Amino acid sequence: MNDLEPWMREALALAARGRGYVEPNPMVGAVVLDDVGKLVGKGWHQNYGGLHAEIHALAEAGEQARGGTLIVILEPCCHWGKTPPCTDAVLQSGVRRVVAAMADPFPKVAGGGFKLLREAGLEVHVGLCETEAKRLNAAYLKLLKTGKPWVHLKWAMTLDGKIATYSGDSQWISCEESRRRVHELRGCVDAIVVGRGTVVADDPMLTVRPRGPREPARIVITASGNLPERCHLRSTAEKVRVAVFTCNPENEVLIGWAEDGAEIIGMPERDGRVSLDLILDELGRRRCTNILVEGGAGLLGSFVDAGLADEFHVFIAPKIIGGDKALSSIGGTGVERMADALRLVEFTSQISGDDVYLHGYAAGAMS
Repeated sequence: MNDLEPWMREALALAARGRGYVEPNPMVGAVVLDDVGKLVGKGWHQNYGGLHAEIHALAEAGEQARGGTLIVILEPCCHWGKTPPCTDAVLQSGVRRVVAAMADPFPKVAGGGFKLLREAGLEVHVGLCETEAKRLNAAYLKLLKTGKPWVHLKWAMTLDGKIATYSGDSQWISCEESRRRVHELRGCVDAIVVGRGTVVADDPMLTVRPRGPREPARIVITASGNLPERCHLRSTAEKVRVAVFTCNPENEVLIGWAEDGAEIIGMPERDGRVSLDLILDELGRRRCTNILVEGGAGLLGSFVDAGLADEFHVFIAPKIIGGDKALSSIGGTGVERMADALRLVEFTSQISGDDVYLHGYAAGAMS
């Protein structure tokens, strides 16, 4: 199978084009080789509810697929959903071999696609570039396994780890290029999450500019419900969805927010806080696949303390604020011993204008 690895990597690259467009479905790419190994078709899942990658690739290949090989990053589906079973199209195409990166754990597939193809006499090989395929669709796999969305944490900080001056001023720590990257990230998630402190201090819009593949909901977490009477989130709630998770849904201010179009979601109180775990359960029930937590420091720290963060996006600006009263990037309780510190894996760094963009995953999130 090593000779097919470049083609599987091409299928992975094609699949990534669906990021932000296909969720909660997985990102899938496929290529078709004819009977002598020449590329004759390629495709990817382009939008939720649309044709799957195999259908696009086989349609492009046409009769040239007969006797050839279908290379796809995920097991072909064998059930009726929003589209017909892909296994039907595979069998009708006349390919003799299917090479897949991984099985699909979705209960209506879960090995059934491979079984059907093998019973029809096709060669089926599974596991080529499986690690890469699972990484690409980590959010889909997590939602299926746990019922919770994939949690991205994002912040911008100075060289000395500050996110605001002692007066609370934070605009702008990062450069224009870094802010552009953040908007690209926002445009691929289902929800942007902040705490009460960020709403009070920054009065953010939390929109995507320019508009991306998705228009994420804007979520505020506040146990007390003591939000501003007037702010950008409230005034735009009828245009872009706003949801407030709170232990005090009867708060008089929140009643006003609801009248202006915000959804107020009451949650049980745990140690004076809203349970992040229960919030993730609720977002999972709503089929949110990716959420982006943008702050503030207390909320970011709470996700880290609870072990609920999966992926990290950190922008470090070549600036120093100094001072004991300036705000640090991560709050919460933290750990007592260095050995217990959260460790990031698959860690990368890139230049982002004047800044450095650091990206990595929580150890264990990719397993």
